[in-house]
Amino acid sequence: MGLAKVNRLKSYRDFRQVYESGQKYESAHLILRALLDSESTESQPKIGIVVSQKVSKKAVTRNRLKRQLKSIIRRLLAQMEKGGKIVIIVKTTAKECQFNQFLRELEELLLKANIIHGN
Repeated sequence: MGLAKVNRLKSYRDFRQVYESGQKYESAHLILRALLDSESTESQPKIGIVVSQKVSKKAVTRNRLKRQLKSIIRRLLAQMEKGGKIVIIVKTTAKECQFNQFLRELEELLLKANIIHGN
C-alpha cells in the first residue's frame, strides 16, 4: 500500500523546488530535504521518495526500499507538521539496511528538521 494521494509529491517542479530551496539533513543511509511552508497549516505534508539505480540495478531491491520507507512514513504521518514538502533520498549504502534502522534514522532526521516533535 502506498501513500495517500494528498501526501504524494509528484511533479518535477515540486521536486526541483525542494532540491533548490529546502534544508538538507543527512544520516548514514538517508538524506532528507525539507521545504516547510509556514503559511499553509491545513494542507497535508507532501512526501517524495528517491531511490536511484546507483543504489541497486535491480528494481525489486529499489521497490523494497521504497515500500519500507512508505510504511514508516504512514506510521509517522499523524505526528508530522501540516504543510511543507519533503524529499527522502536513499543513499547507496542502504541496500543492506534493515527496517528498524530506517525507522530510527528517519525519525531522527524528521526531529532535526522540526517536522515531528519528540515526546
